[in-house]
Amino acid sequence: MPEDIRLTSLAHGGGCGCKLSPAVLRDILATMPVAAPFANLMVGAETSDDAAVWRLNDEQALVATTDFFMPVVDDPYEFGRIAATNALSDIYAMGATPILALAIVGMPVGAMPVDMIRQILVGGASVCSSAGVPVAGGHSIDSKEPIYGLVALGLVHPDKLLTNRTGREGDLLILTKPLGVGIYSAALKQNRLDEEGYAALIASTTKLNTLGMKLSGVDGVHALTDVTGFGLLGHTLEMARGAGLAAEIDAAFVPMLPGVEALARDGVRTGAAARNWDSYGEAVQAPVGFEGWRRDVLCDPQTSGGLLIAVDSEQAPSVLALAMRAGFATSAIVGRLIGGSPGIAIRA
Repeated sequence: MPEDIRLTSLAHGGGCGCKLSPAVLRDILATMPVAAPFANLMVGAETSDDAAVWRLNDEQALVATTDFFMPVVDDPYEFGRIAATNALSDIYAMGATPILALAIVGMPVGAMPVDMIRQILVGGASVCSSAGVPVAGGHSIDSKEPIYGLVALGLVHPDKLLTNRTGREGDLLILTKPLGVGIYSAALKQNRLDEEGYAALIASTTKLNTLGMKLSGVDGVHALTDVTGFGLLGHTLEMARGAGLAAEIDAAFVPMLPGVEALARDGVRTGAAARNWDSYGEAVQAPVGFEGWRRDVLCDPQTSGGLLIAVDSEQAPSVLALAMRAGFATSAIVGRLIGGSPGIAIRA
């Protein structure tokens, strides 16, 4: 069995670009029966939040999530690291502290060396270790395509929980990681991603969003989510709909990973970006002449993307400084929540 297998060649898609499109997901969930009310269920599936939350007592709430996908890079160790970082992000995006993880493993055993599979798990466990989280078990199957991810559990004080639905009119929106992971992954598959771009891809996707824990309880921080498969526009729209507000995105201030603009201008994009736009484009107003490559970047699926923070305008400078001190050097104010029907207006 060859040892130089390209991991990405074993899957039809990769990273958070594998997610069902927002439109398909809405259609599926629309037919689901309404769950009976549970007094301790603080967050369920009703607002497309990052995790479910169950109140344990007056001091603790349990945050639970699961996230898994197919390879976004060829190095198995790095794939494991990226997938684990991405899964833990859902816990941080609720303002919670992760406490436990379980591995989700589906591998084409006959097509991959056992050591390659082992390296994926080792990579994931290394990230969990750095986050102070044990991988205490899991489940594995023999599948046609490689799949890896985590079930992740965390704890948060019920009064300090952050969700994607509690933004307020006038809040500014801060994005903590630059966009372009999906474009990078498409370029990688086409052998068009240079060494600088690959290094930036790994650095961004393996940086834990531990900032979320620090934001819990910070004065003026009203809502929080992470930007993943639906792109910046999709997750901003979820935040706007959850709050019953409209949003504006200042495209000129949205940070991008190095070289992403050049790749996007040259037509590098993911199929998921197009599916994202088809799913929610009717809720987005773009200025006349807005370039297609910019739209692709705003719809680009982010694997292990940054946090999107809705914060009171007076507190925004201090929260932005907090993010930068935490190592998110390209953090930027990219928009705001405003009054109006849920939707997004792009400012060039």
